[in-house]
Amino acid sequence: MGLFSKDIKSLDDLFVHTLQDIYYAENQITKALPTMIEKATDPQLKQGFQTHLAETQNQIKRLEQVFQMHGHTPKGVDCPAIDGIIKEANEVAGDVADKEVLDAALLAAAQAVEHYEITRYGTLIAWAKQLGRNDCASVLQQTLDEEKATDQKLTAMAESKVNQKAA
Repeated sequence: MGLFSKDIKSLDDLFVHTLQDIYYAENQITKALPTMIEKATDPQLKQGFQTHLAETQNQIKRLEQVFQMHGHTPKGVDCPAIDGIIKEANEVAGDVADKEVLDAALLAAAQAVEHYEITRYGTLIAWAKQLGRNDCASVLQQTLDEEKATDQKLTAMAESKVNQKAA
């Protein structure tokens, strides 16, 4: 089903499609994070990625809960946006020899992922509320709060040391 496919006829259909999109994205992120953990040299960054991997696994469980609450079986649909962000991160990381610059590149890639997730969860929450599904919105809000907190931690890490070391 494409984003503007004839299969999407209602806001509810769009909500479910976007749930499938972020479900796929979160699963791809869990596959990409171990490589980022392995490549990161800054101990704080490495630990941040490990923490985010555990959070992402919990976020997938929450998405499965929302699917079930909404009467759907959890499944993903291809998400070219997250695939592109991850592909770009892998390409950039593969081109960087200086380990401190590599950490800055990995951190920037992680923030690109976070920003994508923040947009998707914000939209899903708004649509859930519009559909009268405040129960789904409150579950999704937990994840949005985590994504924003992770983004803030990454920003603080970048500004306080990773970018300075890379410079």
